Amino acid sequence: MPEPGEATELRTALLGLRRTSGLPVVFGGLLSDTRHALITELSGAQTPALRGLVISSGSGLGGKAIALSRPCAVSDYPSSRHISHEYDTAVAAEGLRSVVAVPVVVRRTVRGVLYGALREPLTLGDRTFDVAASAARDVEQALAVRDEVQRLLAATRERISDPGTADGTWEDVREAHRELRALAPRVADPTLRDELLAVCGRLASATGADRGPDAGRVRLAPREVDVVACVASGATNAAAAERLGLRPETVKSYLRSAMRKLGAHTRLEAVVAARRAGLLP
Repeated sequence: MPEPGEATELRTALLGLRRTSGLPVVFGGLLSDTRHALITELSGAQTPALRGLVISSGSGLGGKAIALSRPCAVSDYPSSRHISHEYDTAVAAEGLRSVVAVPVVVRRTVRGVLYGALREPLTLGDRTFDVAASAARDVEQALAVRDEVQRLLAATRERISDPGTADGTWEDVREAHRELRALAPRVADPTLRDELLAVCGRLASATGADRGPDAGRVRLAPREVDVVACVASGATNAAAAERLGLRPETVKSYLRSAMRKLGAHTRLEAVVAARRAGLLP
């Protein structure tokens, strides 16, 4: 079964696919191992026949898309000679005829499959393929972000618990803090996002740096912290904007506001003040 956050991202992509494409039925699921996907999300279905289906690589239309790692479609599922027919009973129960299946591929590994279907035997056009591929990319990006967050969280937990970490390694901690903060706005799962921000807070307070009298008193908005963290890594306003998905003018505005709150007159002073205030590691 997908994690709650993954299920939300999958459901959101499918609803977008249905709305944008006009396809009356959409469904999909993530792979439980390297060869099997479990159908967990449906929209527009009139029966429960498709829910819980385990799609094996190479079997049926979705299995073909998984095996080939590319979109596949049929204009009349029951009579198609280009796929195997292990799932005909469920497909017939739902009355599906024209179907497209698009794999979700993250770093060359298939992680799921999305379907869109009509109840008439019609040839699906290029626009439908494009919309389905776009929905799959949305899921791919969400899963890639989750993977990166989990990797960074795992890499930093040990450092957080080791107050004797060498100064050179603290530069790695600071970089992890910056990367985690940059990823936070892209995490749809609120539980994972809260965990990520909690770890960022622990990173910011885990170093051995001297804290000033304003430690814990200065309050910056989340995006102000993000910008100052980028500045601390040596990023220009343009580079910070690219990392954070903001406009350079917006970065400049956040930086000015942060400097005012920190009582800083230069970028370097802002970084030093943020670290003394316990806002950055």
